[in-house]
Amino acid sequence: MNGVDAFTRFLKTEFSEENIEFWFACEDFKKCKEPQQIILKAKAIYEKFIQNDAPKEVNLDFHTKEVIAKSITQPTLHSFDPAQSRVYQLMEHDSYKRFLKSEIYLHLIEGRPQRPTNLRRRSRSFTYNEFQDVKADVSIWL
Repeated sequence: MNGVDAFTRFLKTEFSEENIEFWFACEDFKKCKEPQQIILKAKAIYEKFIQNDAPKEVNLDFHTKEVIAKSITQPTLHSFDPAQSRVYQLMEHDSYKRFLKSEIYLHLIEGRPQRPTNLRRRSRSFTYNEFQDVKADVSIWL
């Protein structure tokens, strides 16, 4: 298992895997070459992650959603940049810090497969201070 897989598994335990899915969808979108492909993929990302009541709606402020909604009829490869940046910040400052303390991460760095979650939880013998110098950077997985 690599870091991205482990982080994605962790996000699923927190019911927030839409964040990493959205981030990767945006990365894939930026690789589009043909105008028709840009329009189709932009609409698909908007409907899946941005619009109100989207199946995998990401947590964005009203202003960011409005800007994207207005640009979706003539999208550019950078239409989702502000939203992608916001979702990245949410993961970096919130989910990723918890991930670094999770059993999923500990098993990843120890190179052991994770036990099924219905077994007794491993004791947490570390403190938050041990992780203060750890830099939260999702780009290390890419």
